[in-house]
Amino acid sequence: MRRIASKPRPDLDRRAAELGFTFHAPDGALYWDERNYYAFTLAEIERDLEAPTAELAALCCELAGRIVQSEALLERLAVPRHAWSLIAESWRNAETSLYGRFDFSYDGKGPAKLLEYNADTPTSLYEAAVFQWFWLEDMKAAGRLGADADQFNSLHEKLIARLKAIVPGSLLHIAGLLESEEDRGFIVYLEDCARQAGLNTVRLGMADIGVSRDRFVDLAGRRIDCLFKLYPWEWMFADAFGKAKAMRAARFIEPPWKAVLSTKGILPLLWEMAPGHPNLLPAFFESDPRKAELGAQFVRKPLYSREGANVLIVDGDCVVAHEEGAYGAEGYIRQALAPLPNFDGSYPVIGSWLVGTEACGIGIREDTSPITRNSARFVPHVITD
Repeated sequence: MRRIASKPRPDLDRRAAELGFTFHAPDGALYWDERNYYAFTLAEIERDLEAPTAELAALCCELAGRIVQSEALLERLAVPRHAWSLIAESWRNAETSLYGRFDFSYDGKGPAKLLEYNADTPTSLYEAAVFQWFWLEDMKAAGRLGADADQFNSLHEKLIARLKAIVPGSLLHIAGLLESEEDRGFIVYLEDCARQAGLNTVRLGMADIGVSRDRFVDLAGRRIDCLFKLYPWEWMFADAFGKAKAMRAARFIEPPWKAVLSTKGILPLLWEMAPGHPNLLPAFFESDPRKAELGAQFVRKPLYSREGANVLIVDGDCVVAHEEGAYGAEGYIRQALAPLPNFDGSYPVIGSWLVGTEACGIGIREDTSPITRNSARFVPHVITD
């Protein structure tokens, strides 16, 4: 794994506009960053990232099966009681997942270590699936990368095939917070994938979803039978309609059982299931006296948080980094410290993507902080041999 300096394409803005990448430089800030790229060997990809991703996906599914049958575990994860039966039903009905993303600390010198699992609403999908692939093709066409340069990236094709396989019927409603340019860009991309899968689509904001006769409906009064939502399950459960009977009348992507995996509380549970697993870090709930086993090097994370909010990194007597935020009311976990590699003040985290249960691509985000925040930049990658 190497970080290689690279000159940005002279027509970057034009290419972004052509490909519909409307948030590559939000408000003039640098988000898509091709001043560098990461180069991997094929062995690093296949052995250190692809294989562990598939193995951890299976482990997480096994854990989900245990959680949905255990009131004690649901309570430990702070899942609201009114959601338990909905979650259990979706598991018993074998409702299928579309995607997910594991975030790893990895430097090419040892096993990738799981930092967290973005099981419910992982973003940066378009960047990983499409725009970095066109970057690769443009670099090869310009002679700046060899003709045999490759990328771990079959995300786009896998998403289309998966949507075709799992969506019942021919109509998919796709909802999110459309006022966010990033979320809107994600939803536009997902809608394009769905249409390539032969589906009809309706795009709407979360506030545009209504209830009629115990069914969710859109603004035109059409029944919502299948809904992709870029909106976290913990928020849905807390919203007014979270207890509505309509929740049981629709098929959701991601399904309700993914809610039990979209909390950092699974990190100590995974460690309990598979202690010593080479891709897992020791982790404990904050209330667990065994957290003392971590000593003075640890990361404290809220059960529910996003973009690094309320994360604390401690190394001995030193607070390495701390992000403020509004999370933490449900509790915290502690995880052993696995520092991100430091490349001249840039800290990359590797997002390893699943479509269904298949590992099929990576996306890399860099930050100037050891905590990966909302301002982290997306950096492309290449397989060089």
